Amino acid sequence: MNNAGNATGDNFIAIDFETATGSRASICEAGICVVDRGRVTETRSWLIRPQGNRYSHFNIQIHGIRPEDTADAPEFPHVWGEICKYLDDCPVLVAHNAAFDIGCIRSSLELYDLPKPDVTYFCTLRAARCLYTFPCNKLDYLCEQFEIPYGRHHRAGDDAEMCARLFLREMKDDGWHGLDNMDYCKGKL
Repeated sequence: MNNAGNATGDNFIAIDFETATGSRASICEAGICVVDRGRVTETRSWLIRPQGNRYSHFNIQIHGIRPEDTADAPEFPHVWGEICKYLDDCPVLVAHNAAFDIGCIRSSLELYDLPKPDVTYFCTLRAARCLYTFPCNKLDYLCEQFEIPYGRHHRAGDDAEMCARLFLREMKDDGWHGLDNMDYCKGKL
């Protein structure tokens, strides 16, 4: 996959993180969904052992991931290395409420003293607020409105795929012909 040669700009990697606590550097699950030429080609997720493997009750209630689930999981640097292999081919991320997910990346890179790659990101939440007049712009609600199939909400792989499919719908609904025209929902890592 090579985004540079794609005239329609429909190559990207949707990403989602779940956290163990209120700290954005406490990632306990990461998920990606690869979109190549406008088609979902791969969805992956990884459990991640957050530093200290500590969890808040509130976060467990949201995603159901517990300390025993991640006790033997790799830490963020290992999983980030896997994700970066995808970013080498396509340095474009998409996230729903990107402020949270990009914040998770930034905080984790800082915690583990890892370099920040040159990555552009787009936010499906910001796009939805510009495109639609729904009373709610949560990921699961939007997917329900557009009959986008999804698995278990608040599991990173499923949410990443939901986000990817939502972004494809947003691109279609706005008549986008490339990512360069989407400044209103764009940022840099």
